[in-house]
Amino acid sequence: MQDKRNEHRHMPEFEQKQHRHSVGHHDHSQHHRIMIRDFRRRFYVSLILTIPILVLSPLIQEILGFTLLVPGSRYVLFALSSFVFFFGGWPFLRGLVDEMGQKRPGMMTLISVAISVAYVYSGAVTFGLEGKPFFWELATLVDIMLAGHWIEMRSVLSASNALEKLARLMPDTAHRKRGEHIQDIPLSEVQKGDILVIKPGEKIPSDGIIVGGHSYVDESMLTGESKPVEKNIGDRLIGGAINGDGSLELEVQNTGEDSYLAKVIKLVRESQETKSRTQGLADRAAFGLTIVAITVGVATLLSWLLIGGRDLEFSIARMATVMVITCPHALGLAIPLVVAVSTAKSAQNGLLIRNRTAFENARRISTVLFDKTGTLTKGTFEVSDVVMHEDGYEKEKILQLAAAVEQSSEHPIARGIVKRAEQLSLPEVEEFQALKGKGVRGNIGGHRVAVISPGYLKEQEIDLPRGAEARAGVTRVFVQIDGRLIASIGLSDAIRPESYDAIRRLQKRGIKCWMITGDNRETAEAVATELGMDGFFAEVLPHQKQDKVAELQERGEFVAMTGDGVNDAPALAKAQIGIAIGSGTDVAAETADIVLVNSNPQDVTSLILFGQATYRKMVQNLIWATGYNVVAIPLAAGILYGAGLLLSPAVGALLMSLSTVIVAINARLLKVKKSAQEE
Repeated sequence: MQDKRNEHRHMPEFEQKQHRHSVGHHDHSQHHRIMIRDFRRRFYVSLILTIPILVLSPLIQEILGFTLLVPGSRYVLFALSSFVFFFGGWPFLRGLVDEMGQKRPGMMTLISVAISVAYVYSGAVTFGLEGKPFFWELATLVDIMLAGHWIEMRSVLSASNALEKLARLMPDTAHRKRGEHIQDIPLSEVQKGDILVIKPGEKIPSDGIIVGGHSYVDESMLTGESKPVEKNIGDRLIGGAINGDGSLELEVQNTGEDSYLAKVIKLVRESQETKSRTQGLADRAAFGLTIVAITVGVATLLSWLLIGGRDLEFSIARMATVMVITCPHALGLAIPLVVAVSTAKSAQNGLLIRNRTAFENARRISTVLFDKTGTLTKGTFEVSDVVMHEDGYEKEKILQLAAAVEQSSEHPIARGIVKRAEQLSLPEVEEFQALKGKGVRGNIGGHRVAVISPGYLKEQEIDLPRGAEARAGVTRVFVQIDGRLIASIGLSDAIRPESYDAIRRLQKRGIKCWMITGDNRETAEAVATELGMDGFFAEVLPHQKQDKVAELQERGEFVAMTGDGVNDAPALAKAQIGIAIGSGTDVAAETADIVLVNSNPQDVTSLILFGQATYRKMVQNLIWATGYNVVAIPLAAGILYGAGLLLSPAVGALLMSLSTVIVAINARLLKVKKSAQEE
């Protein structure tokens, strides 16, 4: 982001060196704290010196009705004002050198030119030029600019500190268990494979798998899930979450840069530093506004001198006011602040943005294509029935054989069959083979056993046997032994309660919701009808999903595709916006524009609506920043001078600073809404 890259210009040279040294050891917020301290110190010193400058200024004495004669007062004024100019104005003067060196004049250029012209003119008057000095206006202008930047940096820090909160989630130490001994060690010494003990109320020190204990874990700062999640042996834990009342033992899987939290922080930083098209537009507008300000400032000076017949002091004041009030800082911060807030808040809610342009394009989405299993449904299949189509085998034997070949598969249907047969002794499988999107097969005791889908039977032109007709809500797979169709197994997958609200929220905003699944048409239709979907695709193999995305796009739809980030990679890449869902700690779902930690359909809806809200905030800030200048520039130039309305440089500086703070506050109002009740 241009503003964040250039903010070091505000610092004096020695603090720039300190900043460059600290980058390797501190995060971005440390940079802001250095700037805040510097502006605060310069403001207080300059403010104290401004008091005698005001007291010694003839115009102030005349306005307040008193006279104070001090020998050599004009030279005392010059000396005090010189210190305020060089000490208080140093961040701006240094910024001028940097901006001109990069041939990118901006905010610091405008402020520096304004205070420099005022100082040089007033100094010339002090030493003989005819006219009135400009010292008190110069001092108050510097004071207000310093105060404005101080307040502004505090707003920026407050708006951007969500990322720092993420970094602070990890504890400093961990309890490592070796044998019967437990030792407290620094987090940096934790290694993959270590067994860690997590006591009630403690932060989870690392990613891993629970190998002992039971508890409820608060993952709200990582996934946005407000309720504690029940965790048992075999469940995955994310470092940074907070343990509940139970004691847990964790086998470490990822540490350091490989941990989920480290990847999220890296992803957020990269996303914040990546310019979207909207940011590029704002950068060009800010540069253009700088050129306009310089041009209008010079034109104002010449107009009042040559046409308006005013003296040099009045004309310089008008030019300085134009340049200060037109500073493009609000415009320069309009997008970066929204980016900082939106990226960090989305990460805190388990919505990880990899492509900012795609995220901001959420406003254009006309159709969301939901993968059914594990997103709209719970994805935890349970065996509902076993139908025999040939004699010679018992149902229990069929389950045993089916579970044996399915145990090497990660498909939800496979897990359902294996779970149903968990009390049975499973035989050894040889020559296991996965048929992508069609089933699995292998050799068991000299017999070729396959568990296959209805689509595979259709592909092989095998008719469905009697009793295997599709039923609404039931997914059916078939068991072949040595090429003979012996039995079929029915499994049911319940619709998630959250799916209803997620679909309604999108449809309420005119976004069509479609479902895509490899299930049979009857099952797909039952789920789609229950949820009130706008359409569905059934019996679709993974490699065919991208064709369905293309089909919707050919109808003129702007498609957001949701998938698991692995099997659905081509479809995610084909869609205008690819959303990898339920990726858990797999942050690097390469084909996805956005990664969702959970499989909750509410998160898909929240993401899309948050993307729309983020874009609205950007537009609001841009409208404010540009609209403010449309009104402010003519007023600063003195267009309403005849009506008695004239802005001083100090008032112009106050209005400029206020506009920047308004932009910062507006950015902070962004909120991820997880349910309809929050809207």
